[in-house]
Amino acid sequence: MIRVYLDTSIYNRPFDDQTQPKIFLETQAVILILQMVEVQFLELVSSSVLEYENSRNPFTLNQQSMARYLQIASLRVLVDENIRTRAKQLEKQGIKPIDALHVACAEASQSDYLITCDRRLINRCQDLLLKVINPTDLILEMEDDY
Repeated sequence: MIRVYLDTSIYNRPFDDQTQPKIFLETQAVILILQMVEVQFLELVSSSVLEYENSRNPFTLNQQSMARYLQIASLRVLVDENIRTRAKQLEKQGIKPIDALHVACAEASQSDYLITCDRRLINRCQDLLLKVINPTDLILEMEDDY
């Protein structure tokens, strides 16, 4: 089974301005990805970082929606010293601290993909073994398997 780690941008994408074509397409991809999680075609990873970020979301509906998905994750990563150390290394490559923690958690869980809407993060992670990918690109890449 394919293991995926979705960053916070993914869970919030359906609540963004859907009049922008890129956001609309990404939202459709996010919906498909979450459906694949629900039918257990994809294995979802959660983390204490995602829970922390979600707890700070001022929008109740967004927060509840994300919490629901985090609860069905089959794997939950708790940040430990190894993850903190790895995140510090990633920060030296220009990755923002919270994103570095997401990448380190995805790596620690041996996820096949970290899925994000953050183009900057995708660009900064191109040299990693972990595949960091936009949701639309993931759907296109998996098209043959699903």
